[in-house]
Amino acid sequence: MSAHNHHGHDDHGHGHHGHEDDGHHGSLKDYAIGFILSVILTAIPFWLVMNKVFDKSSTTAIVILGFAAIQVVVHMVYFLHMNGRAEGGWSMLATVFTLVLLVIVLSGSIWVMYHMNINMMPSMGNDVHNMQDMQ
Repeated sequence: MSAHNHHGHDDHGHGHHGHEDDGHHGSLKDYAIGFILSVILTAIPFWLVMNKVFDKSSTTAIVILGFAAIQVVVHMVYFLHMNGRAEGGWSMLATVFTLVLLVIVLSGSIWVMYHMNINMMPSMGNDVHNMQDMQ
């Protein structure tokens, strides 16, 4: 009787515990490509800022945002293995959600930094004149 119960238990699909492996976990080559792309996508913006390649800071910010967005996609593809086939499409839904959050976070960060720069940085010319007026 116990053999029958055990056999009946396996017939219900509990023997596999849902560990079907249809996702791609990546190879050493995939991780190496992701790492190299990440280093390049970090080094280029760093070089652009340090060498003051662009005259306007807004152009630099837009270029850095572009590199940041590309780097997020590289991390999602090469390290998180997210694509349209994995996990029955749920990874693609997570990708779309991540992209929406990415746009909100990056644009919000630039907006905050821009307004902090405008509102918090004192103008050197006005402070010198104000200090002379006080004396």
